[in-house]
Amino acid sequence: MDILWQYQFRIILLGDSTVGKSSLLKRFTDGIYSDVADPTVGVDFYARSLDIEPGIKIKLQLWDTAGQERFRSITTSYYRNSVGGLLMFDLTNRKTFEHVREWHREVSEDILPHHMVYILVGHKSDLGRERKVTRDEAEQLAAELGVRYVETSAKCNSNVERAFDLLMRDIYELMKMGEIAKRDGWDGVKSGLTAKVLYPAEEEAEREKGCNC
Repeated sequence: MDILWQYQFRIILLGDSTVGKSSLLKRFTDGIYSDVADPTVGVDFYARSLDIEPGIKIKLQLWDTAGQERFRSITTSYYRNSVGGLLMFDLTNRKTFEHVREWHREVSEDILPHHMVYILVGHKSDLGRERKVTRDEAEQLAAELGVRYVETSAKCNSNVERAFDLLMRDIYELMKMGEIAKRDGWDGVKSGLTAKVLYPAEEEAEREKGCNC
């Protein structure tokens, strides 16, 4: 039986084939890692629920997209129904880093006039000696795209939780500010059976001040 949740966020993982999207998701959702991974064909689905604050559980619906060009027509149909995206590259493969802008542009243009919340992820940080992209370069790209940056390793389970937690919290804060809202016919954000009404911070403080309970 599904754990009760207040909100569901639909997240999509983006990046070239072999950057480790499936490995990151399996580590995050199942706590396992394998050196052998079959290429994703089309789209795979994962899910996990997390507590974001007392009494508020977020269900992350996670979509692993194929990085190969021949599957692009399949994966693009999932862009519009996502509220967040992990832009991933392989720290040991410079071409995957150079392609991040293309992924960002493709998705951003496809979902206009709406926008998606991104986080930039440099994966395979355990392979330090084979590194081809410096942290400074990656942080500069993140700054240009206006997103956070985190380096992860599914193999060592380094910053895996942090990557998803940062993205989830950014989306949640934008919801509280009213910049992200549920829309008819859109699956990016859904409410559970016990959804909490979100108010801006100032209004929330006033409500608590006036509460006699």
